[in-house]
Amino acid sequence: MIHPVILCGGSGTRLWPLSRRDRPKPFLPLVGSHSLFEQTLERCTNGQMFAPPVIVAGEAHIELIEEQIRDRANIEIIVEPAARNTAPAIALAAMRLPADAVMLVCPSDHHIKDAAAFIAAAEMAASLADQNWLVAFGIEATHPETGYGYILQGEQIGGGYSVERFVEKPDLPDARRFLDEGGFSWNGGIFCFQAGVFLEELEKFHPQMIGHLRAAVAAGTAEGLHFRPQAEEFAAIEGISVDYAVMEKTDKAAMVPASMGWSDIGNWQALHDAREKDEAGNSVSGRTELVDCENTLVQTDGPRVSAIGIKDLIVVVDGDEVLITTADGAQLVGKLGGAASQ
Repeated sequence: MIHPVILCGGSGTRLWPLSRRDRPKPFLPLVGSHSLFEQTLERCTNGQMFAPPVIVAGEAHIELIEEQIRDRANIEIIVEPAARNTAPAIALAAMRLPADAVMLVCPSDHHIKDAAAFIAAAEMAASLADQNWLVAFGIEATHPETGYGYILQGEQIGGGYSVERFVEKPDLPDARRFLDEGGFSWNGGIFCFQAGVFLEELEKFHPQMIGHLRAAVAAGTAEGLHFRPQAEEFAAIEGISVDYAVMEKTDKAAMVPASMGWSDIGNWQALHDAREKDEAGNSVSGRTELVDCENTLVQTDGPRVSAIGIKDLIVVVDGDEVLITTADGAQLVGKLGGAASQ
């Protein structure tokens, strides 16, 4: 059995004004009628392949999670006392599972168009995890993207590859070179490994963190679906991502190639790319009318939006907030004062 571990963190400020603190990106129906979080759960519902999921989230998101898991049985929700990035979050889940449990770590706010390809990649990754590899999903790089980290594949092992190296987010010339050279994939933040193997590697590089985590779990409390680690011990942990903490340091890193229509929906342009569009490349939601427009996203939850002759623009109306940006400016939305305050 594969144990899904679903990470519910982040605020999604680059999707302001739709994504806000009280209802952030994972819990919104951005592509289709279900939220990204619900879609993440649905991809892991095959009871012959997947065990009930473990969800790791902060207190602020618990009510939203409980609204959207509905009647799913045997789910455990680990409530983080503080945000400490992905390495401690994953370690909490690992400590609540048997050492030989194969974990499939999934962000809750990604869109995957081809669920069958995701399942195939998960099966391949689980096979490598059973051989003590720490496996990353290497997402097919379809264009020279500067917003993602990259993975360079090494020698073939089973259905996957060893990892030659992880590469930080590149500038545009390097991103173009990666695609020209081949062998590079995007690092999508999806991982698969045995709980015990992951904890051993984390302890090798961060023994102090493991000490605090073990103490926080040992003194934690379980009630209903919820497990709450002890707050003081957890607060002593330095926040760090799983990439920096383990994956970029271990000699057990592997990757499986995944071509599955993946997007992290990291900004409004990424959402536009993921949505269905008309023949002119426009995507609309709500009361809209577009005339002679191209490659434009318009979304409104109330006022009618009419546009004529615009190209490569994003227009979003949510309540009393209005966002207008170019496609290139979509990366900067999180820097707006409204996004920071809401």
